Amino acid sequence: MAEKNLCIDKEKCIHCGLCIKDCIAYSLEFDENNVPKFAQGGEDRCIQCQHCLSVCPVGAVSILGKNPENSEPLYAQNPDMILNLIKSRRSFRHYKQENLSPEIVQKLKDMLNWTPTGCNFHKLHFAFVEDKAVMDKIRDYVNTKIINIIKKVPYHKAAKKFAHYLDAMVAGEDVIFRKAPNMVVVSVPLNAPCVSEDPVIALSYFELYAQSLGVATCWCGFAQLCMQLFPELGIQMNIPEGYKPAYVMLFGPADIKYSRTTQPEPFEFYTVDKFEPQKTDFLKRVKYYLGGMFR
Repeated sequence: MAEKNLCIDKEKCIHCGLCIKDCIAYSLEFDENNVPKFAQGGEDRCIQCQHCLSVCPVGAVSILGKNPENSEPLYAQNPDMILNLIKSRRSFRHYKQENLSPEIVQKLKDMLNWTPTGCNFHKLHFAFVEDKAVMDKIRDYVNTKIINIIKKVPYHKAAKKFAHYLDAMVAGEDVIFRKAPNMVVVSVPLNAPCVSEDPVIALSYFELYAQSLGVATCWCGFAQLCMQLFPELGIQMNIPEGYKPAYVMLFGPADIKYSRTTQPEPFEFYTVDKFEPQKTDFLKRVKYYLGGMFR
């Protein structure tokens, strides 16, 4: 077990107990002098979330070798500006044919360290394509392979609504990568507590921060499918053993500008104002787990 190195500055500590209260793993307790310490077995239970460091109002808690003085203070945010950013988020499919500056790419990478993961299982892997020339090689390789497959197998009847995409590919259009100069592939350990959720959360944070920096992004299901069809792509992305590529996001300088938010149709919202659980039989439970409805 790695040492968690909990250190309490006794001169600063005001014995408020917030670090103990906010510890999800019940790792902390007061000692005989009313100073926080690891409870019995607490060091083993600690999930390294650093909540104790973050919640301490006087900066008396250090853990994992992290000094609270190296953390940033928290500022009040403008909720209207954040909501406008969410509303103005778009999937971009038109990019300038140039690389982003290394400074911008580094900002995007650094931000990803703060994306939440289930059980604080902080082991996502991000493979960045930062050079358009490299991206062009990936684009040409994948498009050539798919076009060769398309030409050998009649696809119009089977492809149905996707047939026009395949026609466009044969005609030379970059349907998959949309001529994006950059790409990020997020991979996740197969033993992660939240295999499906963590990568999506990370890329959601990525795209919002990217668009606040004026960087265009696009969730790319076609590219993700190619990662599954062509394992050699994963090898080139240096995806570690025991990981699987979970999703792909294109990004780069935008070659189009949106002027206003959209006006989406609202989702269905329901307020639960009572709770009277009903007994369910086996078939209903099976139907529920398969995504069906009880009614």
